[in-house]
Amino acid sequence: MITLKGDSIYLRALEPQDLEFIYSIENDENIWEVSNTQTPYSRFLIKQYLENAHQDIYEAKQLRLAICQDEDFPAVGLIDLFDFDPRNNRAGIGIVIQKEENQGKNIGSEALELLIKYSFYNLNLHQLYANIGVQNVASLALFTKFGFKKIGIKKDWILFHNHYHDEAIFQLINKQI
Repeated sequence: MITLKGDSIYLRALEPQDLEFIYSIENDENIWEVSNTQTPYSRFLIKQYLENAHQDIYEAKQLRLAICQDEDFPAVGLIDLFDFDPRNNRAGIGIVIQKEENQGKNIGSEALELLIKYSFYNLNLHQLYANIGVQNVASLALFTKFGFKKIGIKKDWILFHNHYHDEAIFQLINKQI
């Protein structure tokens, strides 16, 4: 089981107790724009997902971790590696902090820093990338803070509330490899 500890948060593997938390995030239409979701998920599907969450990143091509603030276990967000490509040593990275009162408290920064270090030093990845809507100012600032560079804009990429939005693609190259 993966547990990555920071100064004020830790990242842990998903547990069966996370069902309601994940259900609430996956079915929050306010974040569908950033999560590429278009339809609600049932508790049954999320339960099945959690039953298979033990799969290795090499098998699942994804790693989803819960972001927690203290040892009493409840998650405040999720951070993912997705599109894991071990042949080319790269993966996408995404993060969501669920409640507004938990945003702007350095939780996302600490979680992103932990997963970047894990990706580069444990998984030996050469690069990470992030797809960020150009109107998502907080995420643009967060990823830029950690050295991600904008490498392009995908025009009219996301249809949300009957309007097309541009999406920027950011990349972080591991200079240690």
